[in-house]
Amino acid sequence: MNDITSGPRVPDGVAEPRESWFMRVFRILIGKPRNPLDPGIFHTISLAAFFAWIGLGVDGLSSAAYGPEEAFIALGEYRHLALLLALMTAATIAVISTSYSQIIENFPTGGGGYVVATKLLGPYAGVISGCALIIDYVLTISVSIASGADALFSLAGTEHHALKIPFCFVILIVLMILNMRGVKESVTVLIPIFLTFLLTHGLVILVGSFAHVANLGATVGKAVGEMQSGAQAIGAWGLFLVFMRAYALGGGTYTGIEAVSNGLPILREPRVATGKRTM
Repeated sequence: MNDITSGPRVPDGVAEPRESWFMRVFRILIGKPRNPLDPGIFHTISLAAFFAWIGLGVDGLSSAAYGPEEAFIALGEYRHLALLLALMTAATIAVISTSYSQIIENFPTGGGGYVVATKLLGPYAGVISGCALIIDYVLTISVSIASGADALFSLAGTEHHALKIPFCFVILIVLMILNMRGVKESVTVLIPIFLTFLLTHGLVILVGSFAHVANLGATVGKAVGEMQSGAQAIGAWGLFLVFMRAYALGGGTYTGIEAVSNGLPILREPRVATGKRTM
């Protein structure tokens, strides 16, 4: 039987048909076709915990790059609420992550929102969840690319801002090619970007935290005092509404946490253990 990756054999003495330039470029970008009948193909394309952490974790980390910023901006002049907002955000991430760890155990073949809602709440809830996920993925991609372009072009002069939209389209095409090339190949490209993101943000958090650790008590006291002043100015209910509006506008922070649960089928066996380790 002919190898599916090599196509039909050419008889001896007959020249092989010349590959067009388009197909050559396509194979360079996308790669050679894989043989789905190869018994070891899944092990080749499946992700171990470390690679899954990178390949599926970038979704959540990219959201963390712009979600908290939107929440902080929404506080307006009541920035003393930022400390409480940060604690609420961290607690929400912990609750969502714990919930998805349970979903990984109960849905070992893949526990996306559509599957979970359909199985537990019925088909109508599943359809609503599926529609929400489609909107979520479109917005996640578009907002992530746009916020990344904003961050990069903020370093350049205003004369270069006209290139921002073409730059976004180029990044979108690159992401499409990476996805068509394969999951593991995409992760290989993302490893240095992912680790750089982690190291730089970790450094900023550590330096920012330890540089002000001596003033932590004063900072908390000042935040409480300003909170009381704000409550006197607009009332406790008004202050609560400002806080909840900022918390809601920072909801983009939580997108991507579900990626591990959705991506269980591409994880290496044992999938549940690999998924929980990744989460």
